[in-house]
Amino acid sequence: MILLKTFSIAVRALRRNTLRTLLTMLGIIFGVAAVIAMVSLGNGARAQLEASIAALGQNVVTVWSGTMSRGGFRGGFGSSGTLTAEDYEAIRKEVAGVNGVSPEVRNFAQLAAGNQNINSQIMGVGAQYIDIRSWPCSSGENFTEADVRNANKVALIGKTTAEILFADEEPVGQIVRVKSAPFRIVGVLASKGSDMWGRDQDDILLVPYTSAMRRLTGDLTFRSLMLQAASPQILGTVTNQVADLLRQRHRITGGKDDDFMVRTQQETVELFDAQARTTRELLFYVALISLIVGGIGVMNIMLVSVTERTREIGVRLAVGARGLDILLQFLTEAVTLSLTGGALGIAFGVACSRLVTQQLGWPTLTSSGSIVLAFGVSAAIGIFFGFYPSLKASRLDPIDALRYE
Repeated sequence: MILLKTFSIAVRALRRNTLRTLLTMLGIIFGVAAVIAMVSLGNGARAQLEASIAALGQNVVTVWSGTMSRGGFRGGFGSSGTLTAEDYEAIRKEVAGVNGVSPEVRNFAQLAAGNQNINSQIMGVGAQYIDIRSWPCSSGENFTEADVRNANKVALIGKTTAEILFADEEPVGQIVRVKSAPFRIVGVLASKGSDMWGRDQDDILLVPYTSAMRRLTGDLTFRSLMLQAASPQILGTVTNQVADLLRQRHRITGGKDDDFMVRTQQETVELFDAQARTTRELLFYVALISLIVGGIGVMNIMLVSVTERTREIGVRLAVGARGLDILLQFLTEAVTLSLTGGALGIAFGVACSRLVTQQLGWPTLTSSGSIVLAFGVSAAIGIFFGFYPSLKASRLDPIDALRYE
């Protein structure tokens, strides 16, 4: 009952100077909104990253070519083709615990069907690729190992590409021309959505890697290989076996750089998360500074309030109020000010997060934990920055306070 009455008095005191109260809360509002927006962007980016990694398939290991240093220059992943067809066959035959292996040959080309055309990504892959990627066909069927061996001109088409080239027609059985070479569509891939870089995974045409190399790209090597381990428990073992086998085949001895890079899904998540962590930390410090500035504003206004209400404090002390009662009253005002600003900041932060998603297309995810955190920080700011002015008010001498003009 006493706390309720104290809260009521605090609200009345804050309403006496509504404009000043609102201006004081601005620092808290923007600080909390920054925290909410920062956490939402971070959560959304991580959720999108995890979804993109999961879309690669289960227990996937990727081998990238081209990391050997030459003349002081280090090539990036996939910058040069150092993985051969013999490497691919050796991994298939000699690495235990692998359910499937597929090369990846990437290129972009103009696709045409009827009077429609589109510049799309062409990927040469093995027959096991869609099983490794957990990417089933929504209609039709996958091409076979025989198609790969014979370099047959067959293809699987992504949903986006199919819609542009064939509109409402059934793509299966249709012919699509790639660099004047006719490929017969045998299946339509189920929708995958965007990947971790925001690219549309459904804008694609999959063909046997032999067909891509002989008829489209002219490549003699692969930029990458994709493997699927039998279980998560043996991912490390498979990774080590692949690395050892390739070092042996490429005659890479101790002290020399590998001309390939082996990565698991978890390592890929950690790599991208490490890059995103720097941005999240920067946003966090910006939000923290904003909250500190807001807290200093609360302390400043509370000190002004104590000075303005010195006679009121003297009267209260003279009629029997204890120093603890005065401290509690002013501390309640500070906490109320901070919590109100925090609530408005939460609403503003959630609204900003949704606006970013709608206008910029960036993924955001506002969690209940971030809201609780922001609200808790608001209360902590009110207590921390409001304690000194409240303590100063509680220690005023009643006689000096009553004489104050």
